[in-house]
Amino acid sequence: MNIVMKRIILLLTISLLTINIMAQEKIVQTAGHDQLGEFAPKFAELNDDVLFGEVWSRTDKLGLRDRSLVTITSLISQGITDTSLIYHLQSAKNNGITRTEIAEILTHIAFYAGWPKAWAAFRLAKDVWAEDTAGEDAKAAFQRGMIFPVGEPNTAYAQYFIGNSYLAPISTEQVKVSNVTFEPRCRNNWHIHHATKGGGQMLIGVAGRGWYQEEGKPAQEILPGTVIHIPANVKHWHGAAADGWFAHLAFEIPGEDASNEWLEPVTDEEYDKLK
Repeated sequence: MNIVMKRIILLLTISLLTINIMAQEKIVQTAGHDQLGEFAPKFAELNDDVLFGEVWSRTDKLGLRDRSLVTITSLISQGITDTSLIYHLQSAKNNGITRTEIAEILTHIAFYAGWPKAWAAFRLAKDVWAEDTAGEDAKAAFQRGMIFPVGEPNTAYAQYFIGNSYLAPISTEQVKVSNVTFEPRCRNNWHIHHATKGGGQMLIGVAGRGWYQEEGKPAQEILPGTVIHIPANVKHWHGAAADGWFAHLAFEIPGEDASNEWLEPVTDEEYDKLK
């Protein structure tokens, strides 16, 4: 292989790595600089810029939810139950780990890391997920009044949602249909269902009250029986109203070269304008 060809391959490799890195979600952390910036600037740099800015940001290799699970398991195994574990438990909750899941995770850890360590972790986890106790009761009541199942935590897409959502596949033949349930205030990020022909999505309200909004247009209220037609290549979001649980059926419309593009979250400022 001549030198020119080697240089071309090297440039292509660098370009691909650059594109890949730019596509990853960047985790921003400032705790090191805020607390130790003057006393230990190098440690602050390694904590904020390397550990979080690089390692935690490699979400194309391992998602945030899984990284949280690995981290809290490692900390508990070492008997670390200080503010660092509290921080990572809070992050785990934000990354989609539910109250039911953390209880099962800590129970499992107890048999391998030690019972006292799990007890100590449970005390902290109860505080982090305290508000979810009422949420579990509300979810159960919501399920009793809905014909379709709530389903399992929507962990695969948790990084694209604010709040907890649940997914129950209804049909996988002919047209893919799922029942999606949102806790109060939960909504997905702005996103686009791309397709060169056909494609898009259709929503049908099942229970509760929710919102649908296309970019540049007013939000539409979704009630049981409301039908929303989402054309391909239109930027939009949907989710629950602030005052209660919400569920809709989601129909994937077949299309050519279909793909989903997830974009920025719907901010609290945008969301709180809806009544």
